[in-house]
Parts: sequence; C-alpha cells; structure tokens
Amino acid sequence: MAKTDFKVLIWAVLSCLIWHGFAQPGGNECIKANAKSCGECIQAGPNCGWCKQLNFLQEGEPTSARCDDLTALKSKGCSPDEIENPRGTTGVLKNKEVTNRSKGTAEKLKPEDITQIQPQQLVLKLRTGEAQTFPLTFKRAEDYPIDLYYLMDLSYSMKDDLENVKSLGTALMTEMEKITSDFRIGFGSFVEKTVMPYISTTPAKLRNPCTGDQNCTSPFSYKNVLNLTSEGKLFNELVGKQHISGNLDSPEGGFDAIMQVAVCGTQIGWRNVTRLLVFSTDAGFHFAGDGKLGGIVLPNDGRCHLENNVYTMSHYYDYPSIAHLVQKLSENNIQTIFAVTEEFQAVYKELKNLIPKSAVGTLSANSSNVIQLIIDAYNSLSSEVILENSKLPKGVTINYKSYCKNGVNGTGENGRKCSNISIGDEVKFEISVTTTECPKTGQNETIKIKPLGFTEEVEINLQFICECECQNKGIPNSPKCHDGNGTFECGACRCNEGRIGKECECSTDEVNSEDMDAYCRRENSTEICSNNGECICGQCVCKKRENTNEVYSGKYCECDNFNCDRSNGLICGGNGICKCRVCECFPNFTGSACDCSLDTSSCMASNRQICNGRGTCECGTCNCTDPKFQGPTCEMCQTCLGVCAEHKDCVQCRAFEKGEKKDVCSQKCMHFNMTLVDNRDKLPQPGQPDPLSHCKEKDVDDCWFYFTYSVNANNEAVVHVVKTPECPTGPDIIPIVAGVVAGIVLIGLALLLIWKLLMIIHDRREFAKFEKEKMNAKWDAGENPIYKSAVTTVVNPKYEGK
Repeated sequence: MAKTDFKVLIWAVLSCLIWHGFAQPGGNECIKANAKSCGECIQAGPNCGWCKQLNFLQEGEPTSARCDDLTALKSKGCSPDEIENPRGTTGVLKNKEVTNRSKGTAEKLKPEDITQIQPQQLVLKLRTGEAQTFPLTFKRAEDYPIDLYYLMDLSYSMKDDLENVKSLGTALMTEMEKITSDFRIGFGSFVEKTVMPYISTTPAKLRNPCTGDQNCTSPFSYKNVLNLTSEGKLFNELVGKQHISGNLDSPEGGFDAIMQVAVCGTQIGWRNVTRLLVFSTDAGFHFAGDGKLGGIVLPNDGRCHLENNVYTMSHYYDYPSIAHLVQKLSENNIQTIFAVTEEFQAVYKELKNLIPKSAVGTLSANSSNVIQLIIDAYNSLSSEVILENSKLPKGVTINYKSYCKNGVNGTGENGRKCSNISIGDEVKFEISVTTTECPKTGQNETIKIKPLGFTEEVEINLQFICECECQNKGIPNSPKCHDGNGTFECGACRCNEGRIGKECECSTDEVNSEDMDAYCRRENSTEICSNNGECICGQCVCKKRENTNEVYSGKYCECDNFNCDRSNGLICGGNGICKCRVCECFPNFTGSACDCSLDTSSCMASNRQICNGRGTCECGTCNCTDPKFQGPTCEMCQTCLGVCAEHKDCVQCRAFEKGEKKDVCSQKCMHFNMTLVDNRDKLPQPGQPDPLSHCKEKDVDDCWFYFTYSVNANNEAVVHVVKTPECPTGPDIIPIVAGVVAGIVLIGLALLLIWKLLMIIHDRREFAKFEKEKMNAKWDAGENPIYKSAVTTVVNPKYEGK
C-alpha cells in the first residue's frame, strides 16, 4: 500500500512539473537547497515554502522534501494552512509632506523645517530574493537657503583677478537675492605646500616670494579668510586686504584646500542647506603621490587641521586623491563649481566627470565674468537631481526607476536621476530593495538614500526574515525526537549534535553498522539501496540527482523517473510519465516510449478517407498497401493519369455518344454506373462518406463537360454527368465590323478637327505678326520723283476772266 501511495506522489509531482513548469532548467531552487530546517528553506528563494504537516513525508523521502515550491507542496497534499511562507513588508515611519511655499511670502522657515524629499524614514522586512518597492518624491523648494564658499588661487598669476573679486560680495549678494532670500558667502585662499620644490625656502623668498619690487605675502597652503556670512560688505572688506603670494611650479595645491573646506564644517560655518564651493584658478592641480617630490609620503587623512584659520599640516600629509575628494564632498553635500581659465578647461572637464554634482565654467582672464559664471553653474547643478545610497550590506541590491518631467522615464543608472528640473517641480522615483542572503549576525542594518548635493535623506531600516515563526514554537528535547534527542519544530525534528535520522533515532556511530544495512537490501541482492541512496538508521534515503527533475524512489530506491524508453530525445516521447522505469502513456498514445499515436487525424486524406482508402494508419502514419500510391496520406501516384483523365473517354462516349471510344463504348466503358444531372449544382458535393473526384474535361468539339467519379461502400464506381456540355459561342461579326467602321470614321473626324484647329492657330499667329509689323512701320512723306499727276490743266487763251 505504501509503495502505491508513493507512486501516486511521484505522479503528482511530475504532473506539476510538466503542466505548471515550476522547475526551471538547472533544477528547482527549493529542492536544490537541501534545506534541513524551515529557516534554510525560506532563504532558498522567494517561492519556497516549508510544509509543517506531521504526516506529509512519504517512505524514502528525507526531511529536506518538506521544502519545495508552493504549488508543488499543495499538489503533494500539504494543507495551505500548514505551509510556512513568510513574506516581506514595507512600513513608513516618517512621511512628512514636501514643502510648498513661494519666495517673498511672510512665512519664513528654518532650513531644518523645509522638506524636499518624501518619505523620510522606512522599515523594510526583507526575505531572500523578494524585492520590496516604495515610492520616493523629490520637489525643489522655492527660496531654499544657499551657502557659497569662494576658494581662490592667490598665486602671482591671479593678481588682476583679485582686484575684481574684492567687490564680489555685495554684487553676488544682489544677484543671488533673485534666487533666495537666505544667502551666505565665505572666502578662502590657497597657494601651495610650504616645502621645496613647490616654493623657495630661502628666508628672503619666504618673506616675499615675488621678484622685483612686488609686495607679496608669505606663501601658505590654505587660509580660511572669512567664515560664511550674510554680510556682503564684510566680504568686500576682508578680501580687499588680501595680497598675492607666489610659488615655483605651475600646478597649485588646491586639493589640500578643497579637502579642508569640505571637512572643516564647523570652522567654515556650513549649514544644512544647499552648499556651493566655487574653486577659482588659472592653473592645474597636484594630487596624491605628488607629495613625494617634497619628501611627504603619508597619505591625506581626510580630517580638519585648521589652526587660526590656517591649514597647518600641508608639510606632513600628501595631497588627497580624486576619489578621496569625491567621498568627502559627497559626505558633506558640497557641490563644486570650477571657475577656470580657457587654457585648463579640458583638464577640469575631465575632473568634473569624476566628481558628481560639479560644474565647470570658463573664467575670463581677469575674473570679470565670475558672477554670471556662478549663476549659470548653480542653475545647471540645481536642475538635476541624482540619488545616491550609502554602502549596502552584503547581498543587498537597490534598483531605481525615475519618473521625470514631460513623461521621461529612466531605469538602471538612468533611473537614479532626473534633469531639466525647475524650482517647484516634483519628480518621483520607484526604488526596489532586494537581498540575496541573510546576514551572518542576523542583525538589522540601516542604509540611507539622498539626492547628491542635498542634506536631506531617506533612512531605511532593513530587517531580514531568516527564520520561520514556527521555529519560535519549537520544543527542545521533544519526546517526538526519539526520547528527547532533538528539538521538534515546524513539523520535523532538528537533531542534537551526534544524532541523525528523521526522528533522531540513531547516533552517528550506528549509521554504518552491518545490522542497519541489512534492512536496506532487496531480497537476493547485495546492493545497499540499489546503489542509489544511503542507508540511514535502517531506512533508504534516496540520493538526489544534479538535475532535480530526476528522482529516485521506492523502499530500496529501485525506481526512478528518467530511465524509461525515449523517443525524439524525450523521455516517453513527451507523451507520458516515467514511473519506476516504465512509461505510463497519456490518452491516445501507446508503445514502450509512448511514441505511437492512436489519433488518425494525421492520416486523413483530402477526400476524408483514412490513407485515401489505399493503406492503413499505424501510429499516426499511413502505411500504403497499394504499391502505386505513396505520400503521407497515400494520395500521390507518379504513374497514374488521374481519375478524370482515366475515365474521360468512357464518360464522353456513354453520355454524349462521341469521342475516341465511341465505337467500343459498350465493350470497354460499362464498368461504372452513370447518372445524368441537369446542372453542376446537382452534382454530388464533398463531405459524403464515399471518395469523390470532381472533373472538368474537353470533348472532341472543344466543349467542356463536367462529371464526378466516386466509389461507394460496395466498391462500385458511380459517375454523375451534367447532361449539357458548355460550348464556346462564336464571335458576332456585325457589331465587330460596325465598331471598326465607326472607329475609323471617328478617328478621321478627330484628325480633321485637329488639322483645322492647327491651321486656325497658325493663321492667327501670322495675322498678329502682320499687324505688329504694320504698327511698327515708319512711312516717308517725300514725293516719288517719277510720279506724274494724272490731271492736265489747259488754259483757254481767249479766256479773259469774265
């Protein structure tokens, strides 16, 4: 009975594999985990569950069989109420709405009361492989406070620039009031490390590093001249007192200064608002490793070393690396604006690509355009929001998806940012957090997400689901575990050290004893568990295959589901289930490999007869019994004329008494029964049980005649003929002749009309030409010398006038 039940179980599991497809190539992750407890099971994958039902396991199944895909557990008979499957959750602890206010309103908020990111605090309960997703909203607040620190190179080449910067304070205040009503400005300067070969260390050069009668101040590394202040006039006053210094090499020590500005927040006076650092120079920069030229080998420690507002450890620590600067600028939410001359644009643009939330502007030769440069760079920086997260615990990953303005969405790295954001614009992000493993310590972790350059952040507390609730209800030293040799939890025994077996019934010393092995051998066999399993406490525990779809089963592991006959490379041809090395075929299939189909649809010929009545259907394939016929349905005959051509002459002589066989019709054409019909519609139509052929042939008079040929159930040939052939009619001569004559006449008239029209056009053109020449003619008024008047006057001599 137990063996039969186990076969039913195997069939159910394999059916689930075939129809539901939960086992992917490479194996079911739940089974592959070989979990010994509920906690190990739920860490194997998000779809893994643990069945704590007491009578769930069948003969030969190990405790790890309690862990499986949820669908498989239910198909095996585990009640849904008995399946442990804890799920992750997302909880919001702090969710203050983003601030909505306009510049110039009466409401004045402190920086800490302004909210630009929502939510602010969450708790995520994470299960291995299951993502927890939450929305994040960012909105640029209007009239948000700004702190700007102007860091300037005071080497000798910047002499003319210093004159223009002296009035920068009040001018920049005026411009920034258009953006925010809460603006503060500070000033610092830098030159170079105060050791050779960066500067000359002779006493005279230390007092005045400049040549000639130039009055320069002593060289220094970095000096904080003015803490951040809202008084623009104080900025002008203190900057006006500054003097140019000098050094020997072209690159400057600006990185030392940037590091101190970033980490000395208390001395500089940074607030938790928008922080801008303007770095102004006309030269390149030294970075980590260059300090060796001056005998400085200690790497920069990234700490504040200001005494009396002067960096005092430039001779002790090397320049910081670019990566070190990126880290400190990001930690302190400082956005950098590089205001450099045209000559070094390419260098600082490459540096900008390495420092997030930074910009590069072209500084004129005397820094006269610095205010417009700062305004443009600030607008560029503030129009883009980029999310970054703190260091993630091992196994934790974050995916971002952005929903920006104008329907622009981004995923992957582009999902971290949105561009072209104006003040007051709101953008949204979708953030998914996933873990692939539980931390070894089992403790909670905290990560933070924030927009680069902003002090606000989202704090996320990660709580890992590594155990099942039923494990908290475990009974130590339970009687169910062989007189207290283990803890009974989640429906199974977790054995104490030194004990083994489903119920911890054996000690590890007894496992390989000969007495135990005898219970794991079949009759007349020396093989333990058929060499397909291990004998543990006198019971066979079948081993697992690398492919978890392949299973050993049976009391002695003598059965499997992968050594059945195959067809087309598939076990049981894909048309059955392999049970204990024998195929059990699905309906309509038979054979040792279920490769013989009982379905005859593939053998059906076009005349609806199986194999055209000239063969037998075997395993879905026609076996043609008439040697003249072949093909998948026995319809192809290479040597046959065809039914219509074969019977054409006999039908013609019997129906119409004409044709080649007219004289021998009664001897050679009486092998079929003939019926005359009035028209083609009364001919038999396809669909009748007898095979039927429709024919259309020409007779000796070139007329078409129609007939059908079929063979009835008594194997008698039956012919139906349309009694009246269709003969082509001759052409009607009179209409053709009349049409030709009418066409010739019409064409002639058309040609005459065209000729007449052309002549009229030609005459009109000639007349117009004559009229034009006539109008242009100029006639001479002189008399013709050979002209004689036709009138002769004669005077009567006798006439006296009386």
